[in-house]
Amino acid sequence: MHMDRRTFLRLAAAAGAGSLLPRTLRAQTRQTRLSVPHQMARFPEKTDLILLTDRPPQLETPIHYFRQDLTPNEAFFVRWHHSAVPTSVDLSTFRLSVGAHVDRPMNWSVDQLRNQFEPVSVIAVGQCAGNSRSLFQPRVTGGQWGNGAVGNAKWTGVRLRELLAKAGAKAGAVDISFAGLDEAPLPDTPKFIKSLPFDGANEGEVLIAYAMNDAALPMLNGFPLRLIVPGWYGTYWVKSLNQINVLAEKFHGFWMDKAYRIPNNPNAQESPTELATDTIPINRHSVRSLIVRPEAGESLHAGKAYEIQGVAFDAGEGIRKVEVSTDAGKNWTDAKLDAELGRYSWRRWRLNWTPAQRGDVRILSRATNAKGETQTSAQWNRSGYQRNVIEHVDVTVA
Repeated sequence: MHMDRRTFLRLAAAAGAGSLLPRTLRAQTRQTRLSVPHQMARFPEKTDLILLTDRPPQLETPIHYFRQDLTPNEAFFVRWHHSAVPTSVDLSTFRLSVGAHVDRPMNWSVDQLRNQFEPVSVIAVGQCAGNSRSLFQPRVTGGQWGNGAVGNAKWTGVRLRELLAKAGAKAGAVDISFAGLDEAPLPDTPKFIKSLPFDGANEGEVLIAYAMNDAALPMLNGFPLRLIVPGWYGTYWVKSLNQINVLAEKFHGFWMDKAYRIPNNPNAQESPTELATDTIPINRHSVRSLIVRPEAGESLHAGKAYEIQGVAFDAGEGIRKVEVSTDAGKNWTDAKLDAELGRYSWRRWRLNWTPAQRGDVRILSRATNAKGETQTSAQWNRSGYQRNVIEHVDVTVA
């Protein structure tokens, strides 16, 4: 399907992926994206994206793509944890298995999932837990994402609960684990496996997606099947999903017990001098807004009307308002909200503004959801996770 491994690697190299970058530039790109100009790369099935690392592929979406309600498949960000990512899948032999604490272990092909179950679609934001990590001060280790490790797409597939019902999940189920085709590069490296509480995962909103924006999933975004957990961070959205296990006890694994953990307090706050000792696995999205127009460094004109634009989202409660400031936070004005596309989709906001005078201007945006949760003025944690600081963009008015 799609392409064989040799073709995938050849196209990645020919497109200017990391294998063609000088070793020194590759090292700089891995360590800090902001210390060097953006390095762009075009991988198979993708347009030019911002390169963080090539092994494993970590590709960031340029902000201008967020001026579209649905992020194009070719521009959707890419995040893998291991270098041995799948580059081809034979659909004639591929199967999704559901097993362990069930009455009837099951295996399905993609065609069977398409033809034997009702297709369900949801528009949902997928966001890396470390989105905007490069903006944390003091700086923290990890992929130095800007604001582009996020995207909004229409996902179509099968309800997880229907597969669990077919397999006959037994009484006493506690967790469900999910694993994909990607493999760890070394025997001692933990395989990427995530888990969800059984009761929550069985509520009906979790999907096994085989389509993205009404097309097959791109290979780098999880072809042929991807777990979609609306309202939760992308670490749970396991790509190239091929194994689901129902468990009679709590799942314990590196990617739940050690990695992707946040301080157990509002906004995941801690300080460099007083690290939190009570941590929990990262889970639901915090409230966020992004400014997508203008972009940083853009020049506007005094006396000329301009539409400031952005998107806002949360874990599914719904965005109630977005406030915008054009004077570095002294005064705030409510933006106009576009119609909702769904509770898990981002919602576009707009504000018409005519700059009165020349000079440097800081534009800020602050979203509030239906529960009254809003963005914070300052935030830090050691992993650079779950950023929801009030957003800003600096522009020049000429």
